[in-house]
Amino acid sequence: MKKLLITLCLLANTGFALCAEPVEPYESSTEAKLQYNQGVDYYKIGQYDRAMASFRQAINIDPNYIDAYFNLGSILEYLKQDDAALAVFKQIIVRKPDDYESVYKAANLSNKLGQPDKAKTYLALIPPESSIYTKAKTLLDSLTPAEPQKAAENSDTAPGQEPKSSLEPVNHVYNNIVSPTGITTDSAGNIFVAAFADNIIYKINPAGNKVIFIKDAKINGPIGMVSDDVGNIYVSNYNNNNVVKITPQGVISVLISNIQKPYGLHINGNILFVSLQGSNSVLKYKL
Repeated sequence: MKKLLITLCLLANTGFALCAEPVEPYESSTEAKLQYNQGVDYYKIGQYDRAMASFRQAINIDPNYIDAYFNLGSILEYLKQDDAALAVFKQIIVRKPDDYESVYKAANLSNKLGQPDKAKTYLALIPPESSIYTKAKTLLDSLTPAEPQKAAENSDTAPGQEPKSSLEPVNHVYNNIVSPTGITTDSAGNIFVAAFADNIIYKINPAGNKVIFIKDAKINGPIGMVSDDVGNIYVSNYNNNNVVKITPQGVISVLISNIQKPYGLHINGNILFVSLQGSNSVLKYKL
């Protein structure tokens, strides 16, 4: 869970301000959390409008609920409502200027909206020691066109030939995942990451948008994760001494119980292997 460090400072339409004073971290109210969790539930079943309404209600109750802003902004970005998404991420930056993932998102959205100078201003806020700096620098470099002469000198395209593609695979860092442990993917290119300390399964889509996929009492100390050919995800619950199955729709069921400290998972065909730290053994389980 992100911690809130600064008080509200409203944004102007022409820019942003970093003028708030530090305050002590605090927990959101129970009513705000209920609305937030309801938003997560709606998101898991694809009801994005209701999810956004719940996140907005959580923000109305607690105007400093960073996670509610982040999920709201991520859904708006996913739905390509870039103006609205940018406004939400600006609100995060005002409250927590060192949330560099949100700063990067604001820069990227500004660029999409045809505002490269504002994008550069946001990117300048990201320090070299930040884990997202490399990603930010890649975006900044794309906003700064190469000098024509230098580009010509570096070109190895012969006359009459089609120019070679300049696109290269880009490394990415996905931030603000507390105690990340297990990781798996699905056939659609989504990434799923277990956050051990928060008992959360995050989903990161191919565009890099991160949202909470699962936050449920059945997830307790998630460590190992693996997925099968039809998109089911299996999670080893270290603290619950069990393995759960999560369908692509987010339905959770206990698959294996009463095992000692399950850890690593591996699937081969219809066989699930589970390493058990508590009994120094490996379990072979037919799915």
